[in-house]
Amino acid sequence: MEQARPIIVIGANGRMGRTICDLVLASQEFTLAGCVDNAASVAEVSLRMVGKCPVSDDLGELVERSPAGTVLIDFTAPQVSLHSASIAKQAHLPLVIGTTGFSKAELETLNQIAQDTLLFWSSNMSIGISVLRKVLPELAKALGPQYDMEVMEIHHKHKKDAPSGTALTLAEGLAAARGWDAKEVRVSGRDGIVGERPTQQIGVQALRGGDVVGVHTVYFMGPGERIEVTHHAHSRENFARGALRAAQWLPTQSVGKLYSMPDLLA
Repeated sequence: MEQARPIIVIGANGRMGRTICDLVLASQEFTLAGCVDNAASVAEVSLRMVGKCPVSDDLGELVERSPAGTVLIDFTAPQVSLHSASIAKQAHLPLVIGTTGFSKAELETLNQIAQDTLLFWSSNMSIGISVLRKVLPELAKALGPQYDMEVMEIHHKHKKDAPSGTALTLAEGLAAARGWDAKEVRVSGRDGIVGERPTQQIGVQALRGGDVVGVHTVYFMGPGERIEVTHHAHSRENFARGALRAAQWLPTQSVGKLYSMPDLLA
C-alpha cells in the first residue's frame, strides 16, 4: 500500500483550513503532519487537535521536524502565503496555495519562487470552475462582439476581498478571448449617470451576505437573447478536495513554473 502523504495545513483555524484538516484526518491517502495558525488561534487549534498532530504558530519550526514527502497547504492571506512560500523554498517542500487577493507584484514574487520551488496556486480549486475557465472563452469567441459579457459573484459576509479571485480570473479569460486588456475593460461598480455601456467593457460585481460558499454567474447578453452560465459551490469540501488532489500531484512535477488547476487537469 502506498504511504500516506503528510500534509501541513497553514491557516488551520480558518474555514478552509478546518475543512482540509477534517478531510485529511478522515483520509487514508493523507496524514496530518501539522497545523499552523497565528498565536491568537493556536490554543483553539491545539484543543481541537489534541493527540492528532503538532500545532504551532511557527511554520519554520514545524517544517524542521516534518516527515519526508510533506506538502504544505495554505488558504490564508497574501502576506501569510508569501511567507509560507519563502519557508517552502528554504525547506525544499511543495506548497499548494488557495489564497486570493494577490496583487500583480505578489503574484510575480510567487512566480519567481516557483523557478526553484514546487508551487501551485489557484484562485479556485474547483474542478467545475477549471472547466469553465476553458469553455467560457470559446463561448465568447463563438458569440462574437454583439454579446456583452458580465460576471456576478456571491460569497459569505466574512470574505475579505472583492471581487473574488475566481470572478477576476473568469473575466480575464473572457477579455483575452476578445483581445482586450482585462484591467482596462473591467468595471466593478456603477453608480449615478454613467452613460451608455461601452462595447469593450466587462462588469464584475460582488454580492456579500450570509454563509454563501460561492456562486459565480457569467452573462452573455446579445440582441434578443441572454445566456447565463452559473457555478454553485455547495460546500467548502469541493475546494478542499481540489487542494488535496493538487497536493498529491505537485510532488511529481518539476520546478520552473507556478502550477495551477489547468496544469493538473491537463
